[in-house]
Amino acid sequence: MTNGWAASGDEPTIASVGEEQAIHAFTARLPESGERVLGPGDDAAVLAVPDGRVVVTSDSLVEGPDFRTYWSTPYDLGWKLAAVNLADVAAMGGRPTALIVALALPRSTPISALELLADGLADACDRLAPGCGIEGGDLAESPTITVVATALGSLDRRAPVTRAGARAGDIVALSLGAGQSLGDAARGLMTLAGWPAEELPEEGFPSGTFIDAQLRPVPPVEDGVAAVYGGATSMIDVSDGLARDASRIARASRVTIDLDSASLLAIGAVAGRAPVGGVAELLSAAEDHGLLATFPFDAALPGGFRLVGTVRDLGISPVLVDGEPLAAMGGWDPFRA
Repeated sequence: MTNGWAASGDEPTIASVGEEQAIHAFTARLPESGERVLGPGDDAAVLAVPDGRVVVTSDSLVEGPDFRTYWSTPYDLGWKLAAVNLADVAAMGGRPTALIVALALPRSTPISALELLADGLADACDRLAPGCGIEGGDLAESPTITVVATALGSLDRRAPVTRAGARAGDIVALSLGAGQSLGDAARGLMTLAGWPAEELPEEGFPSGTFIDAQLRPVPPVEDGVAAVYGGATSMIDVSDGLARDASRIARASRVTIDLDSASLLAIGAVAGRAPVGGVAELLSAAEDHGLLATFPFDAALPGGFRLVGTVRDLGISPVLVDGEPLAAMGGWDPFRA
């Protein structure tokens, strides 16, 4: 199964056209940042920073631990690379302005795959963060596909929202992408893991499925800024599992977060059906790329945020469920998976 990653016939590859033509094929399909002063084509890009501060984050996707080429098309990989980085900017209350993308690809990679990867990046930026562009990067040769993006964002003269601002008495709320239920991405990964490789569709998987949530996540980027205006006291991108990421807010803020199981089940329900693993499944499910935030107790929740718990004084456990400590944190740790 090539899924768009292998050249067919006499199709040009990175090796056959060379670095400069390959870079041109890639950059020609990328959107321009609204902050651009000088874009791709020089040793570095130049971006305007009217606020005087820049939100900066970086994330990578590596063939093997993060994706399989027989699961993910080049388009899928480009989309996901943009999405996971844009979500991190949003989690700081920032407005994404630009991505810098570094690619390490086999010499045999077809130019068409490079173009599809660019299309995935461009479409994700257009849908999730209009005005955010791709302003340069690097192309290197590697036997293993590795893609890295550095995302830049603007606070637009607002204060950043960190993990350290939650206070006892706050409420805890979760926002997910439109039409998404808690745990969808994890269900998609389980579906892919159990799907015979010889039966995987070369044209990619259809939209609107659990698989889509894993391969092409749609984080609620716009709710990052909405959370700031809604008075958010802390916030985090939920990418490693709800319990694990909630514990990061709890530790940074020196509080305890008490999650409500009924609320989690309501957000995790699919077509009226509770998840097979119940609350435990939802607490450990990774890669939803939602936003978990805390707000003052009397705040009106903005955007797609839904109430999932409360903040308490620091206790014996950073995270509780219905007032009881978790038996196990669960979630994703790449070095212990």
